[in-house]
Amino acid sequence: MNFRNASVILAPRFEPPKIHGGLLGRRGDPTHVAEMQRHGIDPIDVLVVNLYPFEEAISRPDCTVAHAIEHIDIGGPSMLRAAAKNHDEVLVLVDPADYPRALDALKAGTVTAELRRELATKVFQHTARYDSLIAGYLERQAPHAERFPAVLSLHYERADLLRYGENPHQQGAFYREPGTREPSVSRATTLHGKAMSYNNYLDANAALELVKEFDEPAVVIVKHTNPCGVALGASVAEAYVRARATDPVSAFGGVIAFNRPVDLAAAKELASTFIEVVVAPDYAADALTELKRKKDLRLLAVGPLTSGVREGLDLKRLVGGLIVQDRDLGLLKDLRTLPVPTKRRPTDEEYAACAFAWTVCKHVKS
Repeated sequence: MNFRNASVILAPRFEPPKIHGGLLGRRGDPTHVAEMQRHGIDPIDVLVVNLYPFEEAISRPDCTVAHAIEHIDIGGPSMLRAAAKNHDEVLVLVDPADYPRALDALKAGTVTAELRRELATKVFQHTARYDSLIAGYLERQAPHAERFPAVLSLHYERADLLRYGENPHQQGAFYREPGTREPSVSRATTLHGKAMSYNNYLDANAALELVKEFDEPAVVIVKHTNPCGVALGASVAEAYVRARATDPVSAFGGVIAFNRPVDLAAAKELASTFIEVVVAPDYAADALTELKRKKDLRLLAVGPLTSGVREGLDLKRLVGGLIVQDRDLGLLKDLRTLPVPTKRRPTDEEYAACAFAWTVCKHVKS
């Protein structure tokens, strides 16, 4: 089938009617068949489309609004939606990962209704996410962008199926938010150990978000999303020993977060206690060798904590809705600005201790 002679205007923005007619025409409808023959429209059996890389374009630091707009695909989504609507007669593909099985089914003549519907569903998921990215980008470019838009579109990509949820009778999965660059558990690289569980993700996230608050070498131990040991030190090894000493019983089976790469000295201290997960920017080669002696210990690397912008919204699910607020990224760095109701002002050491306690308490669930 040759569409080279089909009329194209505003190239490459507008797809000709012959293509849309070939995608939408119902072969079992005599009226459609007659109209297609009258206009010289041939039916299309398979449509494969790769959209303009809008997400990739806006991820570049030098991306301008004009550059982003030129990467908004118009013809691609319209063809995909047309084919997906008529999926019982048109096989439509938007994900290259589906090419092999679709090709095998076409060669074998075994393209089922279930496969057609599955691929059509993926098309609408893909175009919905694509449109949401565009809307979100344009919304952020507005001179007075609303912090809480009238319509909140959320699109996440499934990254893992979990063995179960918070409890064994609950099913669970992990979804990743595309496009984020902040160092996080969601973007971590797993270097070793068993698959993460639902509760592992919760605790690892809680530990990492607290340890990010400190500039000095720091270690956080979390159990059931609450810190049970937090300490600073001249080194991460010293910080870990101090954090563990806070509550050795609760530290057993906990999740540990570091704000510096784990060195061999810290790894040897970690080896003396049963731990579920370690989260750190990175690991020294000899430290990694030492920690890998524990076959089930999960080791996550998140990269330098100074990279990426800390931003976003905090979402809490209600039955039938969400409540939304800014993430609590505020921190009172200098307590000396606060009024002192006592006769004696705190010493520098006491101010430092209060600031440390203030930071930790911010992350405690009451």
